[in-house]
Amino acid sequence: MAAFGAALRASKNIIAVCGAGLSAASGIPTFRGAGGLWRKYDAISLATPEAFAENPSRVWQFYHYRRESALKAEPNAAHYALGLLTQSDSRALLAPACANFKIITQNVDGLSPRAHTKLPSPEQAAASTIEMHGRIHDVICTSCEKTTFDASSPICPALAGTEAIVATGHEEAEPQIEEADLPRCKEPGCDGLLRPGVVWFGERPHRLAEIDEYVERADLCLVVGTSSTVYPAASYAEEVKSHGGRVAVFNLDRSQGDGDADFLFLGPCEETLPRALGIVT
Repeated sequence: MAAFGAALRASKNIIAVCGAGLSAASGIPTFRGAGGLWRKYDAISLATPEAFAENPSRVWQFYHYRRESALKAEPNAAHYALGLLTQSDSRALLAPACANFKIITQNVDGLSPRAHTKLPSPEQAAASTIEMHGRIHDVICTSCEKTTFDASSPICPALAGTEAIVATGHEEAEPQIEEADLPRCKEPGCDGLLRPGVVWFGERPHRLAEIDEYVERADLCLVVGTSSTVYPAASYAEEVKSHGGRVAVFNLDRSQGDGDADFLFLGPCEETLPRALGIVT
């Protein structure tokens, strides 16, 4: 802890690379562990453009479940700890040499920016956090391609209540919702089918050029709640290490990213991260 604290105070450019483990204490199910009806379907197989084209009803029910889970969740102590580093006054106390800090998250739940603004707009969220895999409450029109922030609950009447079926139901209980009753674009003259505004497998993550700039100049990388298996995010700690930066890993268990760690904190990150940053003792 003491050695990490010294590195934190001396670092000038810090990034935090975050994954699903950051939001576990907030009650957000991991992407691969939704359970219930979805045990029959590999959740990863639902997160593709092809799956949406084949069965938009099923994919929308899965993402409606995730939207509702995110709306009910609240940021936890690890989110708030990282949020302090985004604010110049508190950062001056915790990491006085740090001129730049950026959260780079693979999570789509919106909890990192919500740690200091309730349901922030995309513009507000972007100021503190790079949500490289998109946002669960964004929607994209498949016709006009407009992206809109929409945190309505439910986003359309036909999806109301289906989150309970997703969580606990059986295959026989899966409703078949007509495409016309799924979320539709509200732009004048459009009415196209909306899709969840997240990055699916096979699609390009957001703001990669900007991320590369932060990674290139980072002298400290905090890896929080990610097993470092999904690229390109899995490579960021190694890149920071390769140009002389330091890496601190905050994970519940050992992971394949541990080899890059100068500091390894095992345990719930909502406990280890605030303690390592000196916010709690």
